[in-house]
Amino acid sequence: MIKLQIIRKKIKVLILLTLVSLSSLVLAEPIVIEGVVPNESSKQAILAKMYSVYGIDQVIDKIKVKTVSAPNGWSDSVTKIITPDLKKVKQGKLSVRGTEVELTGKMLNQNDIQPTTVNFQNMIQIPYRLNIQLSVNQAEQKIIDDALKNRIIEFESGSAILVASGTKILDEMAVALNKVAGKKVKIIGHTDSSGSPAKNLILSQERAAAVKRYLTEKNVPTDYLTVEGLGSTQPVADNTTVDGRKKNRRIEFEVQ
Repeated sequence: MIKLQIIRKKIKVLILLTLVSLSSLVLAEPIVIEGVVPNESSKQAILAKMYSVYGIDQVIDKIKVKTVSAPNGWSDSVTKIITPDLKKVKQGKLSVRGTEVELTGKMLNQNDIQPTTVNFQNMIQIPYRLNIQLSVNQAEQKIIDDALKNRIIEFESGSAILVASGTKILDEMAVALNKVAGKKVKIIGHTDSSGSPAKNLILSQERAAAVKRYLTEKNVPTDYLTVEGLGSTQPVADNTTVDGRKKNRRIEFEVQ
């Protein structure tokens, strides 16, 4: 299976031989592409297309080559739908299951939805079938993203205790969140890959909950805040470097 996933604030591309899923984030963040492909030529073709669309310095290759079966022309079909139009999709997911192709996500401009839909429809040929669901990304998300400015909300090592620099950022986030009053916002915690996946998942949840508690104390209505911990499952940088691990230990805010 190939799983192609692009992450929110970055793009995570997952290519599973019969499944391709993509969640898009901010393009300033790297794009992680991982999954399994049937041969080296398929891998190189997909990577070449990713590099041409996003730039070689923005793509982290985690694709594996294994003996798996794929529909005829599968590799060509996957590379064909990796186009610059995908860069317009945020919080998106592109999946290919056999001959079923699905694209969902949000776009900043309402006027981009129709031409993007048409472009993808024109790329899909029999026997492949397309289901596309795109909606406008709320202006409120931009307010939140502009306030966070890709900064890292830091905690004490291995704990959910905020450090001074983290609380300073959250003071600014409280102001921004009150500007989008009435919209539900999910606080998402992430960790680096150090330690066990199970402990990282718990830690990410605890840190997201700690952020919610702090924001509630700053008069952000608690009813509009939800939390989620994803552990180390969605890295935005290389976990083998100190700087990469720091970037992966992060909090994200997603307007619902």
